[in-house]
Amino acid sequence: MPKRQNHARELVREADLSQWDALVIMSGDGLLFEVVNGLMEREDWEEAIQTPLGVLPGGSGNALAASIHHYSGLQAVSSEELLISCGFILCKGLVSRLDLTSVHLASSQRLFSFLSLAWGFVADVDIESEKYRHVGAARFTVGTLVRLASLRVYRGKLAYLPIENPMSQPSLVDSTAAFSNIFPQSNSDYCYPSNDLHQVSHLESHTLQNSSNSNNTPKSKHSIPSPLSVLGPRDFLLNPLNQPVPAHWTVVQDENFVLVVAMYQSHLAEDMLAAPASRLDDGIIHLIYVKAGISRRSLLRLFLAMEKGGHLNTNCPHVVYVKVKALRLEPYSPNGIITVDGELVDYGPVQAQIHGTLARLIAG
Repeated sequence: MPKRQNHARELVREADLSQWDALVIMSGDGLLFEVVNGLMEREDWEEAIQTPLGVLPGGSGNALAASIHHYSGLQAVSSEELLISCGFILCKGLVSRLDLTSVHLASSQRLFSFLSLAWGFVADVDIESEKYRHVGAARFTVGTLVRLASLRVYRGKLAYLPIENPMSQPSLVDSTAAFSNIFPQSNSDYCYPSNDLHQVSHLESHTLQNSSNSNNTPKSKHSIPSPLSVLGPRDFLLNPLNQPVPAHWTVVQDENFVLVVAMYQSHLAEDMLAAPASRLDDGIIHLIYVKAGISRRSLLRLFLAMEKGGHLNTNCPHVVYVKVKALRLEPYSPNGIITVDGELVDYGPVQAQIHGTLARLIAG
């Protein structure tokens, strides 16, 4: 039982994994983030990350648990019903491959992510809604309404490497066929022109820091500590952060954003089907960004449509969805929040590359 933040990370880093057939985490997505990074910080990371991971939802977000349930083709559920569903999936003991994304921060930290990388509105809601954790999953609804009341716009530069051939990606049938047993037996009216845009923040200094612009920023979400050493697969698609992106990358011309979120699972929370086309091992980062100019009304409708995954069919000109292999985000706004798997990380330039089928996950 973890006793403090990053305790699970430390335990897994030093544990004798030969004692267990699998590691099952009952918590929210944050504890699994610790376990994954603890495994990747081991000298034997290549073998350690093959340890099957199981998930039982016990947090307020439970995005990966909801994604596993979704991949099983079952009707969407939440709370206790989601817990029961994930329990049945664990009992089946079927193991699937799981993509992990390597994330590089300006502080030279390297993290491994199984869920998402977010900047702007989504990251703000995730961190600022911590104060509403006592209401469970409804904290995100409350946080969304609060943040809509004071919509922010962030300046930055976004670049990405698009996938070359979408038709070559594994289908749901392809991914489920890789399972093995570890046990012995729209509508365009969703988008409106915005006349309520807040003044865009301009770069005032070279110092960037996490900030929710609130005195109520939770103390529990600290920046992730540096790993003992840099281990893991080579990020052959990425240039160092202090060098330009490769010439064949796509650079987004817009520099004013409401949100940027990179997903590698279907759900962003129990009731947010953010990337309906995502699969556990499709080797794709599902990049969604919303450009400045969207109205509060349109953004609210967008998030309401996300409950059933309909937000990408709204024909809103401010919303862009693209499938990529790697990306780089360089914030210009001096204050802001960046999250990896819902965890607060150092604010500043960040880049990421997905590594297909790196880990193992018990999924039905």
